[in-house]
Amino acid sequence: MLHFSVICPSLQFSRQLGPLICGKMSFAVFILTSALSVSSLTADTEKGRRKVVHVLEDDTGAVIVQTAPGKVVTHRGGSITLPCRFHHEPENTDPARIRIKWTKVTDALQFEDVFVALGRQQRVFGSYRGRVFLEQAGPGDASVIIQNVTLEDYGRYECEVTNDMEDDTGFVNLDLEGVVFPYYPREGRYKLNYHQAEDACKQQDAILASHSQLHKAWLEGLDWCNAGWLEDGSVQYPISHPRDQCGRKDTPAGVRNYGYRHKEDERYDAFCFTSKLNGKVYFLKRFKKVNYAEAMKACIRDGSVVAKVGQLYAAWKFQLLDRCEAGWLEDGSIRYPIVNPRSRCGGSQPGVRHLGFPDKKFRLYGVYCFRENKDETAGGTGMTKNMWRWHGTHWRDFYSVSL
Repeated sequence: MLHFSVICPSLQFSRQLGPLICGKMSFAVFILTSALSVSSLTADTEKGRRKVVHVLEDDTGAVIVQTAPGKVVTHRGGSITLPCRFHHEPENTDPARIRIKWTKVTDALQFEDVFVALGRQQRVFGSYRGRVFLEQAGPGDASVIIQNVTLEDYGRYECEVTNDMEDDTGFVNLDLEGVVFPYYPREGRYKLNYHQAEDACKQQDAILASHSQLHKAWLEGLDWCNAGWLEDGSVQYPISHPRDQCGRKDTPAGVRNYGYRHKEDERYDAFCFTSKLNGKVYFLKRFKKVNYAEAMKACIRDGSVVAKVGQLYAAWKFQLLDRCEAGWLEDGSIRYPIVNPRSRCGGSQPGVRHLGFPDKKFRLYGVYCFRENKDETAGGTGMTKNMWRWHGTHWRDFYSVSL
């Protein structure tokens, strides 16, 4: 008889209330703290605390898999542990007969192979080759470490453990620290179908944002009146300050959703997501302003390249780059980053100011360059790794350490 564990991502750990127990097995769900009421659970959830979910094994000999609740967080270029443990009765089961498989859930019914191990035999797939390894922290540990995390690594992962005919699965969500930004090309607004939007974000050192990333950006104040594609094929836009030209003034603030649109025929803008840079964006100091071609040459002479839009947003977010001077970017647009708003620098809100796409030959501006850190490698200084500690029967909280 096969029994599955239940992962409760909406529950988070609370040091005051203690852990929860949750399972979908042949016995009832238990809550350790009897005094825990529905109202207090709701309150703690709203406060963003984490509650550890425990899964208890029965005596049927089934494989029981447990992954940490909620999500693990890192940034591009960092290292991260996707935590997963399993228990099997009898405990003397031959480890060479246990298969561990990790896959990424790319769609409701689609999976991408990441890693598989059967005893000592291991295989890593696709873009994960050379970056994914078993943590091997002791018996029952199926956790994997992903090094040099990329933007594309963001998403939901499945840990599956199989022993002969029995198996069980758990899920882990990998989140990235980053920034969402709206994007449209030189051709103008609402010119991109889904695939063109996807390419446009990649060209700007980014990927199409997810709904959760856009929602988080809205909570942080993102307000944009033009609808854009998201990675799931939906079209949405965030409104923090309702107004008549953006869906009526009397409608509530929020993320407006057009639903899933035709990926080839319909055209919108894009919402892109990028994360920490392995390098530095800077404004090139010159005595005179230049056109686009001269800007490209100037950055190259300085040992750099003209910065992409996503790189400027990442520098604004993580470098706290603040420069009240307009400059060329790689896509031919003119922008500048403001962390500390002042009246002479375009308004009262922080952000990356966009002055459009001027004539590349005759309009003169400064330039933002990007220089890559060629001496930094995955796992180097400044990268972070989220860790989960296993306490006999459950995962207990996580912490970050600098490597």
